[in-house]
Amino acid sequence: MNSILFVCLGNICRSPLAEGIAKEYVKQKGLNIRCDSAGTGSWHIGEKPCDNSIKVAKQNGIDISNQRARQVNQKDFKEFDLIVALDESNITNLKKMGCNSVVKLGNFGFEGQDVPDPYFFNGFEGFDKVFNMIEVCVKNLINSKIN
Repeated sequence: MNSILFVCLGNICRSPLAEGIAKEYVKQKGLNIRCDSAGTGSWHIGEKPCDNSIKVAKQNGIDISNQRARQVNQKDFKEFDLIVALDESNITNLKKMGCNSVVKLGNFGFEGQDVPDPYFFNGFEGFDKVFNMIEVCVKNLINSKIN
C-alpha cells in the first residue's frame, strides 16, 4: 500500500484530522505512504480545516493548519490504493460517484461505527472524542496494511 485518501463530507474537520494523524504516524514508523484527504461536498473547497480541528491536532503535536479542503474526484479512485470513508453516508456518496473500493475507518477499532461529525457534540469535547477515535482507527488501519 502506497497511498491512502481519507474522505468525509466537507473536508474541514474529520478527514483533515485523519490525514494529519496518518502522516505523523507514517513518519514515526518510517513508512513511505502518501496520505491525503478530501470531501464529498464542494462547500469548503480551498478553506483551511476548522479552528477546533486545528486546535485539537496541535494539542496532540500535529499541525494541520496548512491543509486546504478539496473535493474528491474520479482521478482519486485510480490514484489512491485505499479510499477510507469516515461514515456510512460518505460511503454511499463515494459509491454514487463510482468508487467501488472503499472501507470505513470505524472498522479499524470501533466495531464499524461511524466517526461522528464533532459539530454534533456540545463544545470542544466533541473534537477531543473524534480525534481519539480517529487516532486509534488510523493507527490500526496502517498497522493492518503493513503487517
